[in-house]
Amino acid sequence: MAQTSGAHAGSEAKNESRGVPQTRAGGESPARLANDTSQGRTSIAALVVQKIAGIAAREIAGVHAMGGGVSRAFGAIKERIPGAGTGTSAVSGVQVEVGEKQVAVDLDIVVEYGSSIVDLARSVRRNVINGVERMTGLEVIEVNISVNDIHLEAEESAEPAPSRVE
Repeated sequence: MAQTSGAHAGSEAKNESRGVPQTRAGGESPARLANDTSQGRTSIAALVVQKIAGIAAREIAGVHAMGGGVSRAFGAIKERIPGAGTGTSAVSGVQVEVGEKQVAVDLDIVVEYGSSIVDLARSVRRNVINGVERMTGLEVIEVNISVNDIHLEAEESAEPAPSRVE
């Protein structure tokens, strides 16, 4: 086994003790072991955990959308292409690190104007933890939430201003 520098080894040991890999997982990551018994093994792909976390976050009133502006725009385009957008809305704005027995979740959300961001984040965090742990058996060690935007109802209902020129 190769030697590592002291600072790197310390952070590596910290991550290793948490059971979470150091890199963020997208839908392409390999499946991780969630349950190993004498009767067989159950593996859960990172994409499955992403979808569960995304659906659980969207269940909370006050969450308007998931993802930053760019990822939402690309997601909207992909969903219009037949076959290309399958499942993208469930994972937009969700990143996970999946270990053997633990998972960490990062969420990017857009909040409805008027919602208490602190209360909303608490509710989202609780719902994501409950959903992921209940459905996968993995321990959720953290749910980090980034609020990227506030949605105003007037933005949707406002009609474009009439053109001054013809």
